[in-house]
Amino acid sequence: MIAALRLVLVGAAFLVLTCALLPVQMIALGLGHSVMRRLPRWWHRIMCRTIGLRVRSHGSLSPDRPLLLVSNHVSWKDILVLGSVAEVVFIAKSEVRDWPVLGWLARLQRSVFVVRAERRKTGTQISEVSERLLAGEVVVLFAEGTTSDGNRVMPFNSSLFGAASAALAHAPEGKVHIQPVSIAYTGIHGMAMGRYHRPVAGWPGDVALAPHLLRAIRHGALDVDVVFGDAIAFDASMDRKKTARLVEARVRDGLNAALRGKLNA
Repeated sequence: MIAALRLVLVGAAFLVLTCALLPVQMIALGLGHSVMRRLPRWWHRIMCRTIGLRVRSHGSLSPDRPLLLVSNHVSWKDILVLGSVAEVVFIAKSEVRDWPVLGWLARLQRSVFVVRAERRKTGTQISEVSERLLAGEVVVLFAEGTTSDGNRVMPFNSSLFGAASAALAHAPEGKVHIQPVSIAYTGIHGMAMGRYHRPVAGWPGDVALAPHLLRAIRHGALDVDVVFGDAIAFDASMDRKKTARLVEARVRDGLNAALRGKLNA
């Protein structure tokens, strides 16, 4: 009964909030007004609280620009979590564009959709990401290329780090700043989550979206730690693949520290 009530309340909050903010966002997009960047953050913050995601930040977003955030990817909830702590745009796989509801929301947030399987489109996609970076937008890259179980960081795909390389020619001082970010789901109803409850948070790619979404909403009260590492000043002298490995290691360090409860308050 309580679970069903939660689903109704979350659904009602989603409809009311989205319908209230949608016209403003569409007008802002049409005019190119800066509110188009701020409005999604408000939406994400409210939806995090409604669903029961308690987000704790450790460290802070780098003030340097251009700025590429590179994060591990556990679940669709990562979008809400990162969107609630910073004004960002996401790099998403092309399939997301056609997902019901989530794809529509991703378009409204001005996500950059990429087709990873088609190499002939890589140059165009990298150019679009580079343009966003040079325009001063904070772009989020989930470099694993898929979601994980939340217990580990999978190997990073270095191809889209090419966007940072492509932006160097026009970047101030010839540098693009790459900041590692770790997302860790660490608690449920105020208790340490552990591996048993991790599937409530994690969404591996072979699990259907709708059942997982409903399960997460029914449970609610998830603690999420977002760990901002030190930004790396990437320039033309640095190897892209080695930089990807370095960022991967720092994201893994942040995740492990959060899962083991070794973060500073």
